[in-house]
Amino acid sequence: MNRAHGLTTHTKETMKNSILGRTGLSVSPVCVGTSLLGSHAAPHGTDTAVATIRRVMEGPFNFVDTSNEYGNGGNSERRIGRALAEVGGLPEGFVLATKVDPIRGTSDFSGDRVRRSVEESLERLGLERLQLVYLHDPEKITFEEGVAAGGPLEALIELKDQGVIEHLGVAGGPIDLELKYLATDVFDVVISHNRYTLVDQTAEPLIQDAMTRGVAFINAAPFGGGMLVKGPDAAPNYCYRPASQAIIQRVREMEALCNEYSVPLAAAALQFSTRDPRVSSTIVGMSEPSRVEKTVQLAEWDIPEEFWNQVLPLAAAGTGELG
Repeated sequence: MNRAHGLTTHTKETMKNSILGRTGLSVSPVCVGTSLLGSHAAPHGTDTAVATIRRVMEGPFNFVDTSNEYGNGGNSERRIGRALAEVGGLPEGFVLATKVDPIRGTSDFSGDRVRRSVEESLERLGLERLQLVYLHDPEKITFEEGVAAGGPLEALIELKDQGVIEHLGVAGGPIDLELKYLATDVFDVVISHNRYTLVDQTAEPLIQDAMTRGVAFINAAPFGGGMLVKGPDAAPNYCYRPASQAIIQRVREMEALCNEYSVPLAAAALQFSTRDPRVSSTIVGMSEPSRVEKTVQLAEWDIPEEFWNQVLPLAAAGTGELG
């Protein structure tokens, strides 16, 4: 190992791609999240965003996650589309997933809106069909509305039958709701965010159900919105809300272990997810080209087994506060 940089000599082995459930798609253990890619604020302007995607396409990550609503007016998809156009289209072996959303500020999640969302994504990305499309944040409506005639699920199934979409996924927060959607046996992939981390494993029943059904599980927000990068004193929020004292105290104990073993807290947080064979890929947000190298470094940091023996019991005390 090169301890000066924290990198192991096993990059090819530990960064090995895996098959995304029953989709047959080969994806990297880290998926590039693009929720900030559409921001107007510096340093996340158009040129930086396009350069970021160009850098991502150089490897080692071949999996990118976006959404119709990311960025003002769909800027995330638009900037990804510009990067794809500059390289002549989606590179072979590259997997790009997006999501259907209501128009920002509205609650219209009708079948017609889903079809328009897909049309907008195709136009922005410059593609004729989409590899993987998620029903995004279905908690915006009731489950009954989601599966009703003329609703979003029916529209997604029709678009898949037409060949516009290759594979369907669901991406949300509440675990009980995602379990209901998986029970429809329509989805090939499920995303959970902030609910399978060093401090909260509320997603465990969802992971188990997904494995039983042959559905790929993708873990988003392994850093809990920043606390598991900067620590609870610098970032006292978890999943966009003030963290409980129980969470803050456990993360402080984890920080102490990290200092003892010279392990960055962010590396432990990321590898908690990537080391689990049930997790097909872990979404990490990137909005600058340099984030690719930094994420590789975290994913490849040499963490001794003795560290995990001490930190995993702390993680197992997960509060389940998010539901």
